Amino acid sequence: MAKVSINIATGSLQKEEIIIGIDLGTTNSLIAYINDDKEAKVINDTGKGILVPSIIHFHPTGEIIVGNDAKPYLISDPQNTIFSVKRLLGQSYKDIENFKDFFSYKVIDDDTESIVKIKVGNKFYTPIELSAMILRELKERAEHALKTPVNKVVITVPAYFNDAQRQATRDAGKIAGLDVLRIVNEPTAASLAYGIGLHPDEEKTIAVYDLGGGTFDVSILKIQNGIFEVLSTNGDTFLGGDDFDRVIIDYWLNALSLNPKEVMSNSSLAQAFRLGAEEAKIALSSQNIYQTTIDGHLCGITKQTFEELIKPLVEKTINCCALALKDAGVQVSEINEVVMVGGSTRTPFVKQNVATFFNKAVHDEINPDEVVALGAAIQADVLSGNRTDILLLDVTPLSLGIETMGGLMDVIIPRNSKVPTKAGRQYTTSIDGQVNMKVSVYQGERDLVKENRKLAEFDLKGIPSMPAGLPKVDINFMLNADGILKVQALELRSGVKQEVEVKPTYGLTDDEVEQMLLDSITNAKEDVAQRMIIEARTEGEQMVYTAENFLKKSAEYLSIDEIAKTQQYINVLKEELPKANKDSILKAIDELNEYTRPFAERVMDVAVSQAMKGKKIDE
Repeated sequence: MAKVSINIATGSLQKEEIIIGIDLGTTNSLIAYINDDKEAKVINDTGKGILVPSIIHFHPTGEIIVGNDAKPYLISDPQNTIFSVKRLLGQSYKDIENFKDFFSYKVIDDDTESIVKIKVGNKFYTPIELSAMILRELKERAEHALKTPVNKVVITVPAYFNDAQRQATRDAGKIAGLDVLRIVNEPTAASLAYGIGLHPDEEKTIAVYDLGGGTFDVSILKIQNGIFEVLSTNGDTFLGGDDFDRVIIDYWLNALSLNPKEVMSNSSLAQAFRLGAEEAKIALSSQNIYQTTIDGHLCGITKQTFEELIKPLVEKTINCCALALKDAGVQVSEINEVVMVGGSTRTPFVKQNVATFFNKAVHDEINPDEVVALGAAIQADVLSGNRTDILLLDVTPLSLGIETMGGLMDVIIPRNSKVPTKAGRQYTTSIDGQVNMKVSVYQGERDLVKENRKLAEFDLKGIPSMPAGLPKVDINFMLNADGILKVQALELRSGVKQEVEVKPTYGLTDDEVEQMLLDSITNAKEDVAQRMIIEARTEGEQMVYTAENFLKKSAEYLSIDEIAKTQQYINVLKEELPKANKDSILKAIDELNEYTRPFAERVMDVAVSQAMKGKKIDE
């Protein structure tokens, strides 16, 4: 087994290893590294281009195609082609139900707070697995271009990503065979690319304006003593360059008196208009008029018209900037630098408006598509120990988390987190009337708690007796600079609280920590496969419990046939549960869901109308 040299005090790697920076984007992803001349460079492997489209196509032959070659299938086979998976990372179905129509592929509705799944054929994938496919493609491209194995990475995420979304990104890296040394905020990475915040004595307040293909966000950062603090973020997760394209398409369809619904329902024609609009947008950054022919129709637009069309969209982003400043408690005059990120900031009208709002010239010297990846590479260089001029804060050497259903490790504070730090997550009960919850605290990198080190255990007693899923229990981890971990469990509805203090690294030698890290890397694939089976089984058991309860309570509203068929689907699911096949378990869950949904909604309507009839209004 190859030995990895790890500096336990900092969590950094020794210098001989290449660590790459990855910008895992909604629309495109890319890789950067530090070359021998100490310059951050993006990778263009085998001439395929620097930007790797974040698209995955599942071919009928079983082949999985990622990146540039998957793009054409958005038109020819949309239901088997996955895009914008970053929007689903760390999200439950409830988080995304309002924009489910955005996706052309099937996002599974199991009406729970569990992580969403995507169905392709008879297989089920989590956003983590799909993101791992993109990361694996990036890893292979990096290894091919650099002619060396790549195992260590820094991955960037939006500043507004919550703990679950960050952990999902780490898990995706793990499945792809990567050790994610640090998750870095995209605005922080962009700042580093411009050399802002590289020196410990630097003090600045900066704005990072990030307008990509599908999303917009603005972050206000305070940089002090080498620490980047996110003061505020604002934005719109459904506003970007794609909307610029859309207004051009609408303009053309209106001018040609074509029915938008008819055009957009014809996938190849719709894509032809999309591509034409994108070309127009790009051309109008350097010329005043654009003309093309689409499906025999002459389509033209001037720069002035384009700017009038996108003005409301750009104004939306400026309003977000104003709100971000307000939330941060910062005046426009206090902003020292403005950094532009994302391909859509190439539009001159956008740059002019941002510069006018902040009353200063914006940083746009670095390619806005590449700036985040370049910054990630600089952060990777810092972690590798190659830069001694930058302050590297103490980090926790091993992940800290709790045991969840099925004996799985749910990480609360990931390895390499800067200390002191605080993080938390919300949990609930799995059984009706549950009044106690056992909280078991573990340290380590493996997916199963039995492979990790147990630190403490306590019971949260006195949870109010409620149906499963109703109690809300916050588990908070607070790790101080001395390495003392305080774990607190709080039931929000009743205020019941319990806490314990432990010293996570007590009794572990540097060699033991290093061995734990190596074991996690060696067993990553098996661990993740095991985790997915356990998660599917846990979800299936919950589904059986819910469905059988539903039959007991609602039998009077159901036909004999509905009861019999529901029981049949429950039995199929029960038969699949002992088997170690996540796809067959998830298929049985999905089929039970699909069958029962119509009459479950009917029963709900009856219950609501009866409740309304029985309601007395006091005079």
